[in-house]
Amino acid sequence: MASPGLRDETWPSLALEAWSDTCATLHLWTQIAGKIRAAQSPWINHSWHVTLYVTSRGLTTSPIPYGARTFQIDFDFLGHNLAIESSDGRTGGLPLEPQSVAAFYHRLMEEMRRLDLHIAIHKKPNEVAEPIRFDQDEIHRAYDRDYANRFWRVLVQADRVMKEFRGRFIGKCSPVHLFWGALDLAVTRFSGRRAPTHPGGIPNLPDSVTREAYSHEVSSCGFWPGGGAIPYPAFYSYAYPEPAGFAAASVQPAAAFYSTDFREFILPYEAVRQSESPNQLLLDFLQTTYEAAAGLAKWDRDALER
Repeated sequence: MASPGLRDETWPSLALEAWSDTCATLHLWTQIAGKIRAAQSPWINHSWHVTLYVTSRGLTTSPIPYGARTFQIDFDFLGHNLAIESSDGRTGGLPLEPQSVAAFYHRLMEEMRRLDLHIAIHKKPNEVAEPIRFDQDEIHRAYDRDYANRFWRVLVQADRVMKEFRGRFIGKCSPVHLFWGALDLAVTRFSGRRAPTHPGGIPNLPDSVTREAYSHEVSSCGFWPGGGAIPYPAFYSYAYPEPAGFAAASVQPAAAFYSTDFREFILPYEAVRQSESPNQLLLDFLQTTYEAAAGLAKWDRDALER
């Protein structure tokens, strides 16, 4: 059993109300980096070509093609800077500090041009209410170093446990990756069967993108810093299409519940953080919610699981 001090270091407190302004700003900064990756990358099914990945210092786009060169953009939440590295050896960057989204956008694009990386992106944020163009957003400007670091440390733990969960599945499965649209770390398993057409309707996201993302049956899970009807950080798990009886399924641990607002099972992050065995509690949640989805939808589990 970990001591309270060690647990706080490994699974830090992340109450949304304590860093909501920083979270909103960082969300938009990651969208800018993600859209740069999206603009230069060949399409991969379910928008897997746009995501960010957890690193030992923060988040990365991974290498992005640019002609015969590649480059990547890294958020460093230990040194609190953003770095651009090109395969020709040139580097650039800027500090992560309180600054408006517009200032961040212009500074990043200036650094990109200095490295002969000339890329235009769609400047309207996705999946946020009342979006403001990146180059015009002077409202979102908070950056609390401590909470940005805490968020990354939670992602490190979630990424590690979710990769263990992913390793149990031999069917088609996504990487563990961060979708900057909703700022959630996710991993998605597929049954291999086609799904009914998704109704779409996600704010500021083309329905065609949503429908391609959910073209096949999925059981998906992840971590999200919270918002709206779930005003706290949480792990989630859902199925599309949702099989009959899923909402009433018995899942573990006892702190997990089905949200009718989100149509997902929710496990508050604080329940994981305060557990004597956070890893096992989270794995139990991921496994039992997947089993509920796959069992009720009659997936061919013998062929899909290791």
